[in-house]
Amino acid sequence: MSADPTIRAMLVLCTGILVLAALYFTRSILAPVTFSLFIIAVVWPVQSALQAKIPKLLALAVTILAILATIAVLAFLVVWGFSRIGQWLINNVGRFQMLYAQAIDWLDGHGVSIVSQMTENFNVSWLFRAVQELGRQISVLASFAVITFVFTALGLLEVDIARKNIERLESKEIGQSLLRASADIAAKLQMYMLVRSAMSILTGSVVWGFALLAGLELATAWGVIAFVLNYVPFIGPLVATVFPTLFAIAQFESWQLAVIVFVCLNLIQFLIGSYFEPRIAGAALSVSPFLVLFAIFFWSFLWGIAGAFIGVPIVIAFLAICEHQESTQWVATLFSGRDSAPAQPRS
Repeated sequence: MSADPTIRAMLVLCTGILVLAALYFTRSILAPVTFSLFIIAVVWPVQSALQAKIPKLLALAVTILAILATIAVLAFLVVWGFSRIGQWLINNVGRFQMLYAQAIDWLDGHGVSIVSQMTENFNVSWLFRAVQELGRQISVLASFAVITFVFTALGLLEVDIARKNIERLESKEIGQSLLRASADIAAKLQMYMLVRSAMSILTGSVVWGFALLAGLELATAWGVIAFVLNYVPFIGPLVATVFPTLFAIAQFESWQLAVIVFVCLNLIQFLIGSYFEPRIAGAALSVSPFLVLFAIFFWSFLWGIAGAFIGVPIVIAFLAICEHQESTQWVATLFSGRDSAPAQPRS
């Protein structure tokens, strides 16, 4: 009998490892399905309002077009920003050649010959592997988008059916609990996207203002890129920080000023992304800021960029479910991040 707690602990550990392995190896299906459920929860109020006035299929078409239009606008902003930067690079190619020559001379003067090392170590197979990897990533992204689109369209059509089936369950208590939990999850995910959008707008505005004050050219493009890429946690802000730094090296021709730009941009991203946003999202959604950051890292490890975006919504949904079950309410209270009296158990 004394070994029972140890055995139970080992069973729990083994079960957890198996679940994590299943999540990792089935990510090509589970990630887009989870993403589609998140989209359904966020856009359902629009679909519900439309289908109350027009036919259901027409409402679905309008909702899907609205989703695609939003994605198209964000993609257009990114393309516009990088196209402005690309045009600037073409117009100032002579400046980059000069900087490259200066760097080569400086390295040669310190006994480091980059040109000879590149000539000796260059391998054409690296280029082929890079092209193959790019093609593979594009293929994965395309399949992800198709699966997400199909499940989103089918899911929006079946929300009302699912609700009616839950209402017909033999156990009315379980049915009502599921409906309350589903409504709570949807409301919290909608609030999460509002907070995320507000923080993205704030990030873009602050980056734009800093670029103006620092004298960086194309300040509007940097602000737009920071706004859009902020929707992808950590990966997006990293790109939005590295590119302006490289740009500053070419514009100011001073690595000291480039370092200042790099530090300031990272400070902006850190304060907004790792301080303000977790606290605002945690206060609005009853999620610990520590758990918000952990969710981003954990799901990024399992599902990559998609996991970085969907990790926090998964945790929000999990805690909402725990909150609606008396036996697991302690989990929601423990990770709520609130310094207040625990809520009374729900009936």
